[in-house]
Amino acid sequence: MSREPRYNPLQKSAFFEDGRSARPLVDGTVARGHLDADDLLYRGKANGSFADEFPFPVTRAVLERGRERHDIFCSPCHGRVGDGRGMIAMRGFRPFSSYHTDRLRRSPAGYLFDVITHGKGAQSDFASEIPPEDRWAIVAYIRALQLSQRASVAELPPEDRRRLEASAHD
Repeated sequence: MSREPRYNPLQKSAFFEDGRSARPLVDGTVARGHLDADDLLYRGKANGSFADEFPFPVTRAVLERGRERHDIFCSPCHGRVGDGRGMIAMRGFRPFSSYHTDRLRRSPAGYLFDVITHGKGAQSDFASEIPPEDRWAIVAYIRALQLSQRASVAELPPEDRRRLEASAHD
């Protein structure tokens, strides 16, 4: 099999009338797998720019999945709370980006998705390891971590606000 006749990609062919080895798709061909046509889901973009919305509703289950995936893939460098002080940084490597900087808090969700997908700077890409839905779940969890460090008391639900005020008086 290693010596069977074959064409290299885009090599000329004397066999076909048009001289091309690369054959056009037959009408009605159905793609195998996903078409990746949804720009928001697969690229984090809407109308050509990074989007700030999510391609699906962010539920508790999505956040739990995001936490789980984050703890596996992201926390070794960024830390479990996203402060950039993961185990790798604690072993002598330079600190990694904190999610809690103004720049990353203001970045669109699609930008964070793109960095997870394609990498940036010292971060490698995770496109082949993490499916798009899980990358979005990680982004949702990152947003939750960011909120956890900057939320005001006024943003809390009334019952949590009462509990917090009661514990402050104890």
